[in-house]
Formats: sequence, structure tokens, C-alpha cells
Amino acid sequence: MHGEVIPTGAALGAEIKGLDLSKPLTALETDLIREAWLDHSVLLFRDQTLDDDALIEFSRRFGKLELSPASADDAAGGQVNSQPEIWIISNVVEEGQPIGALGDKEADWHTDMSYVEEPPMGSVLYSLEVPEVGGNTSFANMYKAYEQLPAVLREAARELTCHHDSSTTSVGETRVGFEGVWDVRDAPGAVHPMVRTHPETGGLALYLGRRRNSYIPGLELEDSEDLLDELWAHCTKPEFAWTHRWKKGDLVMWDNRCAIHRRDAFSPRVRRVMHRTQISGDKPR
Repeated sequence: MHGEVIPTGAALGAEIKGLDLSKPLTALETDLIREAWLDHSVLLFRDQTLDDDALIEFSRRFGKLELSPASADDAAGGQVNSQPEIWIISNVVEEGQPIGALGDKEADWHTDMSYVEEPPMGSVLYSLEVPEVGGNTSFANMYKAYEQLPAVLREAARELTCHHDSSTTSVGETRVGFEGVWDVRDAPGAVHPMVRTHPETGGLALYLGRRRNSYIPGLELEDSEDLLDELWAHCTKPEFAWTHRWKKGDLVMWDNRCAIHRRDAFSPRVRRVMHRTQISGDKPR
């Protein structure tokens, strides 16, 4: 068996060296990756050379793949050149049309697609073209964020739910087919426990989705806003985070059940092309 797991030394994340993901993985190698993923929440594989078929085959080792959100609606960001399981994340425009989604803006802290009833358990992102400066991705450990909440707040969070808005993307754009949200209490989307139990590790993690347009049912609006502000200020502290600076050929996979992430903005004059898959999950509990 090949593969060496090297922790980042930060609150989460590890690099796995010695594996060529373009080749079929053995059962032992797959087990190594899965165990490291559960231990570290985010994994990095450098210097990979993958086509879309190989990316899909690798991702399927860890669960059923979802069709990309934009594949279901081409107006949501191109995707005409991708397979149904591949979501293109890019700022590139060709012949007046974007080839992908999310552009070059900063992406706020979020968990992927937490606004659906069964959010994806994991995301896999592979870099084909990256700028020399900007576009870094940061991750935060929501196990540790929960563990280090003050005891009173920790217990309160376990009794609460959070409403996750589906109308707005992580870069602040209104999704196709949705209207702007004027009152967060009326926003579309799913309601999930504010603290979820990881179905594989049994660990407890804050599960907040994203800050924009979220709401805590049962609280007065002002109280909900104040508590959400306090929780987000806490969970995005530097001591819970690790930042990845992308190179071409990097593949990163993360566990949406216990980690949040964000992206730095970058110059619209440079190209960034990433291909992403999403692994199906279950209803948070």
C-alpha cells in the first residue's frame, strides 16, 4: 500500500502523498483515504493529472455522486462542456458566456448546499488553472468550534435549529428562479439542527450553513441575528482554520458535515478553472 498522511498542523486538514489518483485505488488505499478524511475533515493531494472520468471514478469511491446544481439548470452558470456529475467553478468567459459558476468574487464562509433537506456529505475540487495570487480556500473545524463554545451557549445551541436560505449563492448572487430576500423569516430553504451528529464519527459539530439570510426559528428576529453573529464570530476564529493556496493539479476533498469553507477573491483578468464533484449525504440529525 502507498500513501502517507501528513497533518497540516492546523485545526484540520492533512496532505496525502504517494498516490496517483488517475489510477484505480486499491481497497486498502481507499480505506486509508477514508480514515484520514474522517480524522482530518479536509484532505489535499498534490500533482495530480486527472480527466473528468478519473475525477468521477475517484469521487465515487466515497459515495453516490450528485448531479451538479448547475447541470440541472444551464442558466445557473454554463456547464455545457461538463459531464452531469461535474460542476465547473470558473471565472472564464468564452464567446460571451461563462464556462462555469461563482466567478472571481470572495465566497463567504459556508457549507455546501446546506439549504436542501439532504445536503452533500462531501465535496471534491480539482484545479486545472489557478492564479498566482488570490483564490485561496480556507476551511474551519466545526467540531472544535462547538467544543470551545462557552458551556451555556453550547447547551443552548443543541436545543436550536437553523433555517438555511436557498435563494443566494456563497458569492452573494441571487440564484436563477429566486427573488431577493426581504425578511429572513420568509426565506426559502431547509431547517436543520444547529448542532449535528456526524453519522460516521459520532462527533458533534456546529452546523450553520452560511450567515447570509439565516434565521433561528422560535426566536425574535433581533435575538436570532445577535446569536448568529456571536456564533459566526466564534467559529471563524483563526485558531479553527487552515488556508490552502492552490497549485495546478491539486485535489482537495472536504467533509461538509463538520467543516465550513470560504474563498478569497482574485483578479478577473486571470483564469481560474476548477472541476468539482459532490458526494451525496443524509439529513442532518
